[in-house]
Amino acid sequence: MTFSAVVGAGATGLALARLLADSGERVRLITRSGSGPEHAGIERVAADATVLDRLSELVQGATTLYNCAMPPYNRWPTDWPPLAAALLGAAERTGTDYVMLGNVYGYGPVDGPMTEDHPLAPTTVKGSVRAQMWLDASASGVRVTEVRASDFLGAGAMSAYNLLVPPAVLAGFAAAYPGDLDVEHSWTYVVDAARTMIAAARHPGAWGRGWHVPSTSTLPVRALTTALAAAARAPYPQLAAMPVAELERDPIMAELIEMQYLTRRPLLLDSTHTSDVLGVTATPLEAVLTETVTGR
Repeated sequence: MTFSAVVGAGATGLALARLLADSGERVRLITRSGSGPEHAGIERVAADATVLDRLSELVQGATTLYNCAMPPYNRWPTDWPPLAAALLGAAERTGTDYVMLGNVYGYGPVDGPMTEDHPLAPTTVKGSVRAQMWLDASASGVRVTEVRASDFLGAGAMSAYNLLVPPAVLAGFAAAYPGDLDVEHSWTYVVDAARTMIAAARHPGAWGRGWHVPSTSTLPVRALTTALAAAARAPYPQLAAMPVAELERDPIMAELIEMQYLTRRPLLLDSTHTSDVLGVTATPLEAVLTETVTGR
């Protein structure tokens, strides 16, 4: 029996593994610790995905290899290249289809909505890392596609907003966000990212290009946070823009400094092509906020 291999058990990787298993597919979920959900259709395996021989053994026989891995944010230049090379190498060795979870960093600053056809023109270290990963994969002989997300929302999602704002607001405390509070911003629900990855893997015309996850909202941070507080019946949120100097105090937060162009000007992700071709639409914001409030 064939199976899908998922590397990484962050919020999107977990959602992807569950969706695949719930649809009747066998899933091999590969992480360093062997973590993951208890599910009859999910086999959890502890392995170092940078070890090509071992990863290739685990991927052999899979129909699709899904890359949902995420090195520590402050170690992308050192940790992503060997991991990306091993993932691509495993797909090459085994002939497995390869679906990458990506983001918008590789585009660099863009005026107006971003489309999948926008050229890669990164202006940051992390943007260059992401762009090179796609360039290497698309130049290989592997059947590959990349699903690109904006900042994540949803229970367990890793994004500056999700880490800094909801916990404070739901506890009734003041919150600070490293960006302009009143510019439009596309937000990606982690389950929608997983759904888009599956849709791309199952569509014969998806290979060799990028796809944008449909956004659950384009509300500015202030309006989004007001809606979150209302969903939780919490007090009206006290929200401030975090000064750039404050980011310098923490090595992880300091990595956001070069990405400030994404949060201090409008960021709009055009996903028209994804919806038209892959048939994926965004989950309503109300459902995402309810999940954020309840944690499930």
